[in-house]
Amino acid sequence: MDRRRPNPDTTLGYLEQLPVLVLLDRLPVPVLAVAQDGLVIYMNRAFEHMLGYPQGALRECVIGDLVHTVSPPRSAVTELHESAGKIVALTHRDGSTVRAALSRSTLERHDDPVMLVCFQDVTEQLWGGGSVPHFE
Repeated sequence: MDRRRPNPDTTLGYLEQLPVLVLLDRLPVPVLAVAQDGLVIYMNRAFEHMLGYPQGALRECVIGDLVHTVSPPRSAVTELHESAGKIVALTHRDGSTVRAALSRSTLERHDDPVMLVCFQDVTEQLWGGGSVPHFE
């Protein structure tokens, strides 16, 4: 029995029917969703791969476990907001530091309960002395 919805009349309609988490999981770009209390509620496979973890290993962690914060009294979520467009330090599974450019949250309203950000690993570029991208 096929439970898929009927094919829409347009290709845009097809895209509109796709579940967002399926699309985020398939992106080659590391994506992370964090609740306002700092709980990581979603990460795609590319994010887990960037930090050396098997799929699903980081479920229900807090953002402070992954992102190096500069001052302990500040929340890691606040630091993510303020670090948009900059390079942040993340903790790899082996304990090493991964440097990644951080995007602004794609959810931009002040009352959004979730922050959804993308990362670009720039660790090797920094080691090699090359220029690093800047995105927001």
